[in-house]
Amino acid sequence: MKIAYHCCECRKQFETDELLYLCPDCSPAQKRGGILRGALRVELPTERLRRELNPATFHARDLLPLPPGTIPAYPVGDTPLTAPDRLRRELGFAHLHLKDDSLNPTGSLKDRASLLVAAQARHLGMREIVMASTGNAASAMAGVAAFCGLKAKVYVPETAPAAKLAQARAFGAEVIPVAGTYDEAYELSLEDSRRSGGLNRNTAYNPMTIEGKKTVALEIFQQLGGKAPDLVFVPVGDGVILAGVAKGFADLQALGWIEEVPRLVAVQAEGSDVIVSALESGGRIEPRRGARTVADSILVEAPRNGIMAVQDLESAKGFGVRVSDEAILQAQLDLARLAGCFAEPAAACAYAGFLASRDVLAKVATVVVLITGSGLKDIAAVTAAE
Repeated sequence: MKIAYHCCECRKQFETDELLYLCPDCSPAQKRGGILRGALRVELPTERLRRELNPATFHARDLLPLPPGTIPAYPVGDTPLTAPDRLRRELGFAHLHLKDDSLNPTGSLKDRASLLVAAQARHLGMREIVMASTGNAASAMAGVAAFCGLKAKVYVPETAPAAKLAQARAFGAEVIPVAGTYDEAYELSLEDSRRSGGLNRNTAYNPMTIEGKKTVALEIFQQLGGKAPDLVFVPVGDGVILAGVAKGFADLQALGWIEEVPRLVAVQAEGSDVIVSALESGGRIEPRRGARTVADSILVEAPRNGIMAVQDLESAKGFGVRVSDEAILQAQLDLARLAGCFAEPAAACAYAGFLASRDVLAKVATVVVLITGSGLKDIAAVTAAE
């Protein structure tokens, strides 16, 4: 099965049935520890899909680039879009929604990307998947791999939350702690997969991570009755969830099912704000060495998918918001006590960004806040905040 791609930098088109991670023309400019060069987007056969699919009855998996028979029957997705009545009344936003991906099998949105990477491994006949993670992607890949009988090898900072590492180990993954940052773990995992020949799942490096995450946007469209929201607030680290949301709505627009993509809002912690800074500086992306935040899942020095994420924000007329760690922890408590939603700090970051922006938003707007991970992933943060 051939898959069509285009490069987010040079725009060159590719169609191949071979494994392709990055654009072969742009990727040589890649520097160790820097943002990815030549990240690829998958191109769907839009004309054929428009003829074959009905916007009222399609399933998100119908818009994925791999054969349906390769996709594991692991129960990922179809998470609720909740209407938080108390928050709506208190804030005056009658159309505020929470898309709660903490209810995926391993407790985070990262299950969506891992499911499609496992399908890719099946399609290619590969048995080992190698990756780097701050924790959630590790447990997500480990869970799907266990279901499929695949081997998962994950490189993680040794400071990653214990609950996330315990999950990955319980699922049988080989967990390799790194005495350094996520960015250093990322480089080590690339070296490993090049040496061993394992399939690399690294975020953005493998285009299927973006395709898997786009399913959250497709579900939002369905859950809103075949409509796009006005705004989506997304917690941002490497920028791949943001790119996935953008890709999902862009696919719907290409099919003619929505007129416009929603405005995307990139929410970052003040101490790890490279993509927001890039938006403010005309798209210039400068890694931030020594980045720090309580929200470990979005803690990165060099956002690997920075180029694509900035492009997607500009295309969607989006904007960026910085929030403090204090605001993130307060948002975590507010979500728990006023909406019954226990989100980890990185997920609560998106809600903190909504709170910081609400004075400039129309109260009649349909707003979706992505809840990307469970608070049980990192109980130390909420315990310290009480």
